[in-house]
Amino acid sequence: MTLNVLMLSTLFPDISRPNFGVFVERQARELASRAEADVTVIAPLGIPPWPLSLAPHYAQLRALPRKERWRELTVHRPTFPIIPKVGGRTNVWTMTRAILPLVKKLHAQRPFDVIDASFFFPDGPVAQRLSRALGIPYSVKARGADIHHWGTQRGTRAMVRQAGNEAAGLLAVSGAMRRSMAKMGMDADKIRVHYTGVDLDTFEITDRAAAKAALSFNGPVVLCVGALIPRKGQDLLARALPLLPDVTLLLAGQGQYRRNIESLAQELGVDRRIGFLGSVPHHKLPRIFAAADVMALPSASEGLANAWVESLACGTPIVISDVGGARELLDRPEAGQIVAREPEAIAAAIRAILDDPPEQEKVREAALRFTWAANGDALLAHLQGIAAAS
Repeated sequence: MTLNVLMLSTLFPDISRPNFGVFVERQARELASRAEADVTVIAPLGIPPWPLSLAPHYAQLRALPRKERWRELTVHRPTFPIIPKVGGRTNVWTMTRAILPLVKKLHAQRPFDVIDASFFFPDGPVAQRLSRALGIPYSVKARGADIHHWGTQRGTRAMVRQAGNEAAGLLAVSGAMRRSMAKMGMDADKIRVHYTGVDLDTFEITDRAAAKAALSFNGPVVLCVGALIPRKGQDLLARALPLLPDVTLLLAGQGQYRRNIESLAQELGVDRRIGFLGSVPHHKLPRIFAAADVMALPSASEGLANAWVESLACGTPIVISDVGGARELLDRPEAGQIVAREPEAIAAAIRAILDDPPEQEKVREAALRFTWAANGDALLAHLQGIAAAS
């Protein structure tokens, strides 16, 4: 019997944001590739009221089709009203009200068996309400900031906890995330660790010298892949640069925090050794990973960062902070180092790797268990179990 899955995700790519939620999309495609599952994606778009909706970012979202075929997936993109920056806790109600008629219509045409919410907030509480309306079970996946931020905020933590408690099953990107959820009061027995995947055919080892030459990189290169936001710790990497006088730091990602990093780099006198790559299309990341000697991401919080796994798959060791699933991933010394979020510790770890670089094949071995096939197998079994028990 085919499992009919409603996948709800506010993190999902579109033509204006091809990198947005790319791992959610890849997970959805993996599940949909199975003969045992049919997947319909609902990816709601938050749009503020006029005249804020005229801003270029929102104008692009308004121009998207409300329904389309996106890489072999049927994706619905209903809109719901938001109040930027201050209205996060109201999004649950506005989103539910906006998408419920569509969900009921689709359910009447072909009943869904289960709801798979791809993020804990606002997707989780919305899935909870859709579950009540349709009379079917739901699951929610915790990825990082949805628990560490929304799960601790005064206006949203009760909704996050309640969505977790009423779910038929839960997923966590790492064992550490599972423990964080349990500390919030969620039932640990119904939380399944569900690791991300990596395309091992795309993210693969190539000759580092040739990769550097192709991109005109010179000397030791440290790469950081992540949004330019304070939580990711790019400022700590800038502060480590004076201790690494021969190193070039490349930042792949975008965000308003770029201005702060640029000012800090000028103040430290390292601005000529920092390159801002902007938002790099996901399919172009492998060649950048391949050209880097180290990938460093000293985040304040993470679940299990996809950039960690992708870097390792390319044979590039990582320097990361002791957050999320860091200790689950770094299961061998060749893969990299876990360090304190201090410039001196970060610089020392980078220097140690540069002075004694590990074999790329040994680094890659740490990523080989993170396949999309394993991810899809686990997700299908999880959702089948929930549907069968309802």
